[in-house]
Amino acid sequence: MFRFILLLTAVAAAVAYHTPNYVAGRSTMVHLFEWKWDDIADECERFLGPHGFGGVQTSPAGENLIVRAYNRPWWERYQPISYRLVTRSGNEQQFANMVRRCNNVGVRIYVDAIINHMTGTWNDNVGTDGSTADFDNWNYPDVPYTRMDFNYPQCNIYGHDYGCCPDRVRNCELGGLKDLNQTTEYVREQLVGFLNSMIDLGVAGFRIDAAKHMWPSDLRVIFDRLHNLNTDHGFPAGARPYIYQEVIDFGHEAVSRNEYTPLGDVQEFKFGLELSRAFLGGNQLKWLVSWGPEWDFLDSDVSMVFVDNHDNQRGHGSAGDILTYKRAKQYKAAIAFMLAHPYGEPQMISSFDFTDSEAGPPQDSNENIISPSINSDNTCGNGWVCEHRWRQIYQMVAFRNVAAGHSLNNWWDNDSNQIAFCRGNAAFIAFNNDQWALNQSLQTCLPTGTYCDIISGWKSGNSCTGKTVTVGNDGQAQISISPIEFDMILAIHVGEQSRL
Repeated sequence: MFRFILLLTAVAAAVAYHTPNYVAGRSTMVHLFEWKWDDIADECERFLGPHGFGGVQTSPAGENLIVRAYNRPWWERYQPISYRLVTRSGNEQQFANMVRRCNNVGVRIYVDAIINHMTGTWNDNVGTDGSTADFDNWNYPDVPYTRMDFNYPQCNIYGHDYGCCPDRVRNCELGGLKDLNQTTEYVREQLVGFLNSMIDLGVAGFRIDAAKHMWPSDLRVIFDRLHNLNTDHGFPAGARPYIYQEVIDFGHEAVSRNEYTPLGDVQEFKFGLELSRAFLGGNQLKWLVSWGPEWDFLDSDVSMVFVDNHDNQRGHGSAGDILTYKRAKQYKAAIAFMLAHPYGEPQMISSFDFTDSEAGPPQDSNENIISPSINSDNTCGNGWVCEHRWRQIYQMVAFRNVAAGHSLNNWWDNDSNQIAFCRGNAAFIAFNNDQWALNQSLQTCLPTGTYCDIISGWKSGNSCTGKTVTVGNDGQAQISISPIEFDMILAIHVGEQSRL
């Protein structure tokens, strides 16, 4: 009986890391990639909170090496030199203020955590808070780490290792980054202290970067030593941090994503690849009827899903063509499908514009990150894309919130690239990715009434700024989407934003 109780306790602890701890009635995380802490706080208050977003993933919060040799590339944030909370995004006080302000408006904060490694070896040798390191001797005095805290003997990961050698994938250096030995008690203490410092400031969880390069047994020890979430920030007593792990696995790898699902959610990289393929015409939309584990995805309750992220939109960590903001019509449709479908825990990225895949965020002549400007139509300027502010995307966040708890039903397709489905009796969506019009009477599952299509517009007073959809007593409505329209989507729901 005692062993049984211990087993139940272990299972309960593992399950706890799968809960995002969103405020009731909210969903969907947005990665405000490379945003400053003050700007994130402002965005929580003026946009994300009012539009029902559940959370924000931030860029890494620990001090990183300044890489001027590449004009401050985005990936310098993934070169930790200490665990001080000082980066180009702001200092510890600004970080704490951001977390407090976002939590106050119901938007949770999740931090991209770099705990697999420290920096590579560079001619540059100063961090964003002034720290330095002795790269040749694996010496990071501001942690402090010495050679004994890293895996030894030093080795490099080669491409063929991913198919044969899990020990090399986890113990050797990824791209020359100094590989920490998480098996040692001292390293575990430093990593737990770093993560707990942010939990105590009110964060709700972490993305674990490069999780496949660490042993699951070591991660279990680290995660189980994390503090409960801070009740002063509105979290219930005993709430555990949400953990989602970067494990790139397209199959036939020596390290499997399934090894990490007992620890927390895992980022499902196949999701964005297959959804991009479908909306780019490489697969017919009708096949999405079986979307989910039948596509060799993880189970829904352990899967963090996305179309693009900061890596694969730049061609990293991808096994094929990925949709991004650069192909907006298809991209918005893929995001809409992700948010309309109940599979997985969805995340989207909010990007800065780039042509060079190495480029960092917009910066001024003093290397300060330039804040996004907000245009009169709610879009962004100053080099920022802000996909989360596109009407077709933030309106679908509201759709997902309304549809929460309702199963997918009444699937329809034309045996090609026109599809539609309901979410219970709360929401309905249709897509047309064919070269001819969708013009069909379809079952919307909604109560009789007149609704505003949330993709082409919104409700304004007693009228719609976009399409109007009339639902009859039998739930049927005439649904029309032309192939030459700006968007290939139509969506309605019972939320007060859309129903007249």
